[in-house]
Amino acid sequence: MSSADLDLETFPPENDPFDAESSPLSAVVVEVVPVGDRTRQISATIQIPQPRDRVWQVLTDYDHLAEFIPNLQESRRIPHPNGGIRLEQVGAQSLWKLRFKFCARVVLDIVENFPHELRFQMVEGDFKEFFGAWILQPTTERSTDLTYTLTVQPSRVMPVGVIEKRLCHDMKVNMTAIDQRVRAIALQT
Repeated sequence: MSSADLDLETFPPENDPFDAESSPLSAVVVEVVPVGDRTRQISATIQIPQPRDRVWQVLTDYDHLAEFIPNLQESRRIPHPNGGIRLEQVGAQSLWKLRFKFCARVVLDIVENFPHELRFQMVEGDFKEFFGAWILQPTTERSTDLTYTLTVQPSRVMPVGVIEKRLCHDMKVNMTAIDQRVRAIALQT
């Protein structure tokens, strides 16, 4: 799918279970840094009261990420020509005020540095630039600061201001969902 094939389907607004006013989202700190005319570096951090290896386990369960991350419609491992880790992901962001749903596809190469960092780089997709990292920093033996940093440059057909605002909100939602998934797994063990 190319940038010209972006799915902008109309839909009615619906209640967001992760409304920006709700308390779980306030645990996520988001920072935006313009690094070019249409390029942004967006970082989100949350403290998860679980050990780093448990957070790692959730982040690297690549084929199941879409089951609990609300803005991820699809995530699956695909063959990598050099035997590394390659994912295909399709994300969907609802742009309520404009009353449409934005979908974008990326193919990412992942480099794992257990248990500290997951780096990703888009090798194909609907953005001009899309790369970053998940950083896992233990704060105590039983607590982890999880930081997601993304450098993104939308294609020309995507309005950068709208994409930036939506990504900031969705990062809060997604980080909260990861926190909840890690906690749920801890309860099962």
